[in-house]
Amino acid sequence: MNLDQSRIRSILLVQNYINEAEAKAADDFVKSQNGTFLDYFFRQGRLSPDLVGQAIAEFFKVSYYDLNTNIPDRALVLKIPEQIGKRFRVVLVKETDNEVIVATDDPSEPAIRQELSQLFGNKNIIICFSLTENVDSALVVYKKNLNDRFNEIVKMGQKVAPEIINEIFGDALDLKASDIHFEPQKEAVVIRLRVDGFLHEVARIPTAYYENILNRIKLLAGVSTVEHFSAQDGAIRYERNKKAIDMRVSIVPTVEGEKIVIRVLIEDKKSFSIGDLGLSKDDEEKIMRASKKPFGMILVTGPTGSGKTTTLYALLKYLSSPEKNIATIEDPVEYKIPGVNHIQVNSATNLTFAEGLKSIVRQDPDIILVGEVRDRETASIAVNASLSGHLLFSTFHANDASSVIPRFLEMGVESFYLSLTLKLIISQRLVRKICEKCRYSYKASSKDLSAVFPQAERFFDKDAEITLYKGKGCTNCSNTGYKGRTGIFEVVEIGQEMQDLMLKNPSAQQIWAYERSHGIKPLFVDGLDKVKSGVTTLDELLRVADIPEEITVSSTPLVPKKIK
Repeated sequence: MNLDQSRIRSILLVQNYINEAEAKAADDFVKSQNGTFLDYFFRQGRLSPDLVGQAIAEFFKVSYYDLNTNIPDRALVLKIPEQIGKRFRVVLVKETDNEVIVATDDPSEPAIRQELSQLFGNKNIIICFSLTENVDSALVVYKKNLNDRFNEIVKMGQKVAPEIINEIFGDALDLKASDIHFEPQKEAVVIRLRVDGFLHEVARIPTAYYENILNRIKLLAGVSTVEHFSAQDGAIRYERNKKAIDMRVSIVPTVEGEKIVIRVLIEDKKSFSIGDLGLSKDDEEKIMRASKKPFGMILVTGPTGSGKTTTLYALLKYLSSPEKNIATIEDPVEYKIPGVNHIQVNSATNLTFAEGLKSIVRQDPDIILVGEVRDRETASIAVNASLSGHLLFSTFHANDASSVIPRFLEMGVESFYLSLTLKLIISQRLVRKICEKCRYSYKASSKDLSAVFPQAERFFDKDAEITLYKGKGCTNCSNTGYKGRTGIFEVVEIGQEMQDLMLKNPSAQQIWAYERSHGIKPLFVDGLDKVKSGVTTLDELLRVADIPEEITVSSTPLVPKKIK
């Protein structure tokens, strides 16, 4: 927020939203962790951003306006000239014949009312408070495209590398991008951002400027600037609005030059709870039961970028308490959770998953998280750790839940021991959510759906008119129709019957048949529930999840017939 953390601390105390003991605990957290005063309360679930916004608004004796859910139209925001909007950090959210309502993160600025009175004449000016991050998002409409900003930087004779890197990083954070790509080509370097799982080109920079940009990023990441023919990995801590954002940097040589990919470790993921993942009530209850067992393994499977780490961290956050010793071995450690002991894999010192896990077991842990079970030795140690009374979480690469058990057995784990230790398998994917600001419903017949996948009648009533949903595209979702992502899941709870089946060294097909006969919903069916409820689209589900029984999918997109 535009207010510093000490001022926010004072306001929350004065308004009785927190007490002195809680403030002291938050102060200790700031000293020991990479976080802010407010991060402490958000992670504890004690406060929400909206509650903080309301407290500050009450302090300034104005109303609170939630710009995150009530996003004004671009045309409305632009009615305030850029110079005034950015200078006073003010956003027009409503205008009538008699009044104007604006939102700002600094309602104490006296010149705001004077400037707006000159702009809107005799209309009544109502000033509201909004959180800084939401004001920042609203003010993005003033931004020119990245190519234009790059040209302005060059014309003004500024230091091109630091300036354009700041612009790129700023855009990535505003758009909540997970990755930034610098891709050298013959004529230009293409800049792409991955937003909600999709890459979008945002700029092309002449190759003449790339060497300085590359060296600047190498310096920030702490890697060699003279090495050009080997892969290098580093890390950047980028500070914005007095908040540190961690970034992982990977640089690899290509035939056109060195390519950079930067993973942005979004802070919001730290505050994820089990309820934020998108689980059905039934699946959430399965996970809760398994996580309360005194020992055993919980495995999460899915491709890279399917949200496995977020799911595991949500579980750790749920289970973390002063009475429990929780340790992780990861490569890399993406986020730090208060009260959890994180260990970073280091191949240079032979601190592998297997060696790290051996050491953790000697550290009297209650709960262990292994970043990935990727080899026979780690699998064997994980099973033994579970047998000796520890609850162990890990990710595991397999196509689906039914493939996990056969793959574990292929690694040489005895079926008897696996049946005793494995408690739960979670298979997951991420789907884009329909933008809530431009979502609309439309009707489709069974025939329409059959054009998209032939056996639609297995999932939809043959004679019914079906209501589905799409996004039109708006400023809130950058005209994509999607905003944010959620998970679709297949959760397999290991009971006595499954344990007996494991003893017979079953194939993936046998396990799949068991799951279907026992009513375990496959990924596609869980996703279909989210399609029917308007969370995502059928096209999006078909993109990420296989239809059961290998039904062939047409490439024809599902086109709405009419807007309801």
